[in-house]
Amino acid sequence: MELISAILKEEALLADMDSLMDDPGLHGWWLGQSGFLFQWKGKRVLVDPYLSDSLTEKYLHTGKPHTRMSERVIRPELLRNITVVTSSHNHTDHLDAATLVPLLANNPGLTFIIPEANRSFVAERVKCGVDFPTGLNDGQSAEVQGIHFYGIPARHNEIERDENGNCRYMGYVIRFGDFSIYHSGDTLWFDELPELLRPFSIDLAILPINGNKPERNVAGNLDHVEAVKLAKALGVKLVIPCHYDMFSFNTADVQDFVKEAEQEGQGYCVLRGGERYSFNVNKH
Repeated sequence: MELISAILKEEALLADMDSLMDDPGLHGWWLGQSGFLFQWKGKRVLVDPYLSDSLTEKYLHTGKPHTRMSERVIRPELLRNITVVTSSHNHTDHLDAATLVPLLANNPGLTFIIPEANRSFVAERVKCGVDFPTGLNDGQSAEVQGIHFYGIPARHNEIERDENGNCRYMGYVIRFGDFSIYHSGDTLWFDELPELLRPFSIDLAILPINGNKPERNVAGNLDHVEAVKLAKALGVKLVIPCHYDMFSFNTADVQDFVKEAEQEGQGYCVLRGGERYSFNVNKH
């Protein structure tokens, strides 16, 4: 199968990022699956990066092959000047040792934000000190160099908590100045979610669209209808779909999302791998 080509990749993608390092605006690049890099005032925030073929290799000779659909956009070894990297939960496409080990080695000053419930697992997987990550629970927040992170529970397929009541699956609201991004991580719809998010006045929602199909034998997500429904419920100006076109057994047709968004009058942007979107963060 011919891979879906990236708009920019490797050194060309890095050059695009570097060219805007001194730009005061907010810029975001889709790295594939649920991975994004945001750049604001010389700071880089990397969310749920999966930049390897570890899952394809792991499941190659099994009944659940993870056949890659899209090109990898960048080797993790190329990413430097990272201020924050986040993981929403412990599944490998959101917590990938093959991505994070070299990333942490090349960015020794970064902050690593994770669900507190996953601290021991994360430390073992990525070979870092158990005290190194910054752990959040839902309702908690952290600030790193003027960027604020707020923990939001995610349902994947349930809202799971550890023995201390800490969420194992999370999303994050990330606030760059007055501009708020909600990255849901992996989640199904649950009725409390819009109420939890409305106080943040979300400007951009990044939501999965691959749906929940038990025959895939993996935890599910919002589908294209639910992603648009959530964006409308929050009154966001823009929604960017994700978690599709990575593995052939667990994907969705993004054109179904486009049709639903246009039918409902919801602003959206569909990105290709390595493609940039520059956000208007001036609300006044």
